[in-house]
Amino acid sequence: MKLLHTADIHLREYGDERWEALQKLIEIGKNEKITYFIISGDLFDSGIDAETLRPQIRDAFSNNGFKIFIIPGNHDKDSYGSGLYFGDDTVILNDPSPFEYENIRIVGLPFEDIEGEEILNKLHSLKKVFSPNKKNILLYHGELLDAFFSRKDFGDEEEKRYMPIRLSYFDDLNINYVLGGHFHSNFDLRRLKNGGYFVYPGSPVSITKREIGERKVNIFEVGKPPREYPLDTPHFEEITVGLDPFKATDPQKLVKMHFEKLHPQAKAILTVTGYINGKEINETELKNQIKKIIKSRCAEEDYHYLISDIQAVLEDDLFKSFMQKLEGRYDKEKKNSMRTIAIKAMMKTSYENR
Repeated sequence: MKLLHTADIHLREYGDERWEALQKLIEIGKNEKITYFIISGDLFDSGIDAETLRPQIRDAFSNNGFKIFIIPGNHDKDSYGSGLYFGDDTVILNDPSPFEYENIRIVGLPFEDIEGEEILNKLHSLKKVFSPNKKNILLYHGELLDAFFSRKDFGDEEEKRYMPIRLSYFDDLNINYVLGGHFHSNFDLRRLKNGGYFVYPGSPVSITKREIGERKVNIFEVGKPPREYPLDTPHFEEITVGLDPFKATDPQKLVKMHFEKLHPQAKAILTVTGYINGKEINETELKNQIKKIIKSRCAEEDYHYLISDIQAVLEDDLFKSFMQKLEGRYDKEKKNSMRTIAIKAMMKTSYENR
């Protein structure tokens, strides 16, 4: 029995990148011959989006050959009212009633604005629901306090806690898998004290520019460890290009080389840093040439341009003398470090003497 687990798609519009990512997940589910498709919260970005997209979701979530389980997240917690229809294959886990089939039992822990003792009581009230003779799977949407996350890992959220838990909360519960949602940044897998697994799959498409790198989904066979499955979906990648006037590589060619390696579905968050020799190319010309190279491959209209023209330093007799003394005395790394220190010192002195 194979499961596909994701979360935090944050659907807003039919046919956009997020919708296409959902369609890809459905196709992966078919190709991988999964039994269940798990969405651990925030399928929709808001209640209005859920209502607007429900007709399209009904079509997408019908006749796929596998069941789709959904729990509400903090963004769509009021979107799954009793009796609402989300497709023939869909099961909404809005309450503690388990779904049971053969040797597995699936239980939902939908998002609520609770924490601390309230969450502990909620979990322990489920104790009788988990069967000692079955593989128990809990769907959860919220923050794992054991992990060293920053606020940026949860998308665009307010400065508050979202149903926070600790791994120790599951110590006395017969749970084999906690399939989580709410953590966007990347795939994160942890072991439970009882030998089970807690896993965040990360968002399957970059929701904000803070979600860097190729996206993943969780696919696994019940009884085996969760495993990350790389996705060919839109995401952001950070590219930093350091320019060095002491190297023969042309600045534009260097930027082009980085973009030729960029994943076809990725948009770059580009930073160009370092030094140039204005005698060979001026800053404005270089910036315009780079903009032509990157075209629509950047996540932002412009990029971070942190270049300094050090032509005056390079032509200074004192610097030339310093560079001659470095030759043959130090290894490459040490020499480059000392050269950078000298450049910064001379630039600062030049600025202060203006």
